[in-house]
Amino acid sequence: QVQLVESGGGSVQAGDSLRLSCAASGLTFSPYAVGWFRQAPGMERKFVAAVYWIGTSTFYTESVKGRFTISTDNAKNTAYLQMNSLKPEDTAVYYCAVATRVISRSVQTYDYWGQGTQVTVSL
Repeated sequence: QVQLVESGGGSVQAGDSLRLSCAASGLTFSPYAVGWFRQAPGMERKFVAAVYWIGTSTFYTESVKGRFTISTDNAKNTAYLQMNSLKPEDTAVYYCAVATRVISRSVQTYDYWGQGTQVTVSL
């Protein structure tokens, strides 16, 4: 059974940094891609970033380009989201997800999800 566990969230001030981790267990296959999404209260879950599990091509939503970096450590079955220069509008629950077939910005593409980690950014 595949499990994804996020960690690293917290409450910070604008301009601070956080690094989210997503530890995967139970993998009996090599994922195709890993994505990070976020969901603010009352809003739909939105794409943040994605990366091929093996490879270096990355994809970001426009609002985080230049501030966030997605990466993976295949040996540790772990994905990361380095978030710098955080803004109040980055406040949300952040979810990692694994896709087994394609990489995309769509929630529907991803097959496995973590439980989420809260990120709160205040002025």
